[in-house]
Amino acid sequence: MNKQHSIYHLATAGVQGLVPYQPGKPISELERELGIGDIVKLASNENPLGPSDQALEAIQAVLPELARYPDGNGYALKNALAEKLAVDTSQITLGNGSNELLELVARVFLTPSSEVVFSQHAFAVYPLVTQAAGATARVARAKNHGHDLDAMLALINSDTRIVFIANPNNPTGTYLQERELQDFVLGLPEHVVCVLDEAYYEYVQQQDYPDSLTWLGSCPNLIVTRTFSKAYGLAGLRIGYSLSSTEMAELLNRVRQPFNNNALALAAAEAALQDTQHLHNTLEVNNAGMQQLMQGFSELGLQWIPSVGNFICVDLRQPAEPVYQALLQRGVIVRPVANYQLPNHLRISIGRQQENLFFLDALRAVLNDVR
Repeated sequence: MNKQHSIYHLATAGVQGLVPYQPGKPISELERELGIGDIVKLASNENPLGPSDQALEAIQAVLPELARYPDGNGYALKNALAEKLAVDTSQITLGNGSNELLELVARVFLTPSSEVVFSQHAFAVYPLVTQAAGATARVARAKNHGHDLDAMLALINSDTRIVFIANPNNPTGTYLQERELQDFVLGLPEHVVCVLDEAYYEYVQQQDYPDSLTWLGSCPNLIVTRTFSKAYGLAGLRIGYSLSSTEMAELLNRVRQPFNNNALALAAAEAALQDTQHLHNTLEVNNAGMQQLMQGFSELGLQWIPSVGNFICVDLRQPAEPVYQALLQRGVIVRPVANYQLPNHLRISIGRQQENLFFLDALRAVLNDVR
């Protein structure tokens, strides 16, 4: 069909040229394609321990009430978050994953005359929401695979409305230290909204990682987004939240869809917040797995980007796509990141010990085949 004479020309200019986000390949899809079992998926930065027992019990308790709409305001979860994070409930906006919150920010602040600044190698959703709004993306060249705040600052002008910063960054795992990021955020012009995407902040154990919530009182144009999809193991329920000034939250709630969080997600997230032992176990598994993968890469003579998240990017020193495809044949799903301008890298999510070992054995075999 000729797209010039089809339904496509009715879409907005930004949507016409948009390429949809490509998620990691599901296990079920690879099973259908190759007819194999015992697949290891280390592609989507999921928690290999899954949800906590307390979260699963909370889900069970809600099941008889599924004919009822959920609490559209998320009262119980907001109160639990407010108590844990020492913020007011009026500063919290709940989203269908933190991804929805990024879209809400774009809907509130972007027009076709707006500009958005983000870093090379940063999360793929930033350019997607920018283009969908018809706004112009300004991409700052990365420094050591991470954000170069000076380069980002140089791109800000009177048309800039949003700056996206992922800390830690996905897919590279790099992070910004407290002093440099604080100076950047607090020094932004009043007409620029700063979004700090902290989807992986629970994993960071470095002492110089920022406590960004302490900046909210002096920075009304700051939005911090977080999620229950990663460390809390609730990716399948799609629930996240943002923290901001009350005025900012009120703006986001104007465009937030009613009942955007289902009842199971609300109950599971509230319970997950209380299960500190499960979070502790998650970090222990992640730390051990990170060391296991780095040791394996070292033995294979490979370099990697140091990561503070629950994933790591390894440099194969050759195009990664053939290696990715060969790993699929061996029942291992990882993530190629050529779309992030890293064509020789694969991003590996940290799994359990046996999953990591299965991947390393498969990678060793594949590399031996292609050498």
